[in-house]
Amino acid sequence: MTEAPTVQTRPEPDARAPEPGQAPPELRLPKAVQGVLMVGLRRWFMRTAARRYGPVFAINVPFFGRSVVVNDPTLARKVFLAGTDDLINVQPNLSRIFGPGSVFALDGKDHRLRRKLLAPPFHGQSIRNYEKIIEEETLRETASWPEGVEIRTLEPMNRITLNVILRAVFGADGAELDYLREIIPPWVKLGSRMASIPQPSFPTGRYSPWGRLAEFRRNFDRTVFTLIDKAQADPRLDERTDILALLLRSRYEDGTPMSRQDVSDELLTLLGAGHETTASTLGWAFERLRRHPAVLAELVREVDEGGNEYRLAFIHELQRNRTVIDFAGRHVLAPYFDLGPWRIPHGYNIMVAIANIHSNPEVFPDPQRLDPHRFLNTRTPTTWIPFGGGTRRCIGAAFAHVEMDVVLRTVLQRFTIETGNAPDEKVHFRGVAFTPKEGGKVVLRRR
Repeated sequence: MTEAPTVQTRPEPDARAPEPGQAPPELRLPKAVQGVLMVGLRRWFMRTAARRYGPVFAINVPFFGRSVVVNDPTLARKVFLAGTDDLINVQPNLSRIFGPGSVFALDGKDHRLRRKLLAPPFHGQSIRNYEKIIEEETLRETASWPEGVEIRTLEPMNRITLNVILRAVFGADGAELDYLREIIPPWVKLGSRMASIPQPSFPTGRYSPWGRLAEFRRNFDRTVFTLIDKAQADPRLDERTDILALLLRSRYEDGTPMSRQDVSDELLTLLGAGHETTASTLGWAFERLRRHPAVLAELVREVDEGGNEYRLAFIHELQRNRTVIDFAGRHVLAPYFDLGPWRIPHGYNIMVAIANIHSNPEVFPDPQRLDPHRFLNTRTPTTWIPFGGGTRRCIGAAFAHVEMDVVLRTVLQRFTIETGNAPDEKVHFRGVAFTPKEGGKVVLRRR
């Protein structure tokens, strides 16, 4: 592994407590250098800066500009619970990729009302309706898995989670869904890479990355509008449980429906944000189980006995031990925002460093150790934040957990994972999510 470069920063800060209303300590590195470190060595950069500057420090990076990084779980909770008069969604955000009708683009009352419309498909019986779909897609994908040879699991997990969310969103297979299966993976790959790159103010041409994203969007909207027309013409629309049908039946408080374009933006958000992160976590699951035979043995024993408590604890611990999304952001809308003793000016972004909090030994002792017992028979701590927190917490969190639970159960019922002493796979940044660099390699045999 190439050794990370030394960060030349100002001397260690004074150990005395900061005065109330004080500006956070600021990294004294050129903006371009901070940007390179943020993209190329982000985990190392954030850990190093936190050790040097403490729980709150300021950075200045391209794209996001002046921002404050929060590594303290108590202060992170204050960020998540802040009112929308003080903090709004980080600027810029993923609405650049998903569209102005996406929940990522909304704040305040508009955001609250939209989440109210989106919530029903992701709770209670609605999620249980999707379990059969998840199992079917897992069985379909794993039917051709070879035995006794090393395979990468990340891309198969991406196919499973994409097919699951497509069927959950639209309710059935068909030509339109086949087309979406074809165009969404390259869009996700390109969109992830472009998510943190400013869009030029001048035309870039149809073959440029932005031109290709625009072409995809036109094709996606055309396909979704066709599916909306079919759904609205379906005499059994009121009986359907897919997400498209639920959104078409939903109404705001004044009785108005979502516009067709807003529906398309939200469906793209669900498809884009709702499958890659779950697939990345599942890729890490196989990477971790290959190296932790005791955890694997306990999971297999529980599967054979029909339980899932330890499996759910494993999923929680996996999301902590191998955090896939490492930041949750907010933007200061008020004239200033006081965070503990620090005063953060209007216009700054606040970035909660999820990965740093998850690896804090004062919060999670021996954080590098994979130990599902941290979450077994205990209430999930507020310091566990893989889905963010507050009013902007990922709306699909429960769906993602059910999906991971069913996929792991189905695989463990049918395959034996060979364990060994292979070195840990390195963490690879794919633009939005952190994945196992070698693709979550395992060797399997059918049971």
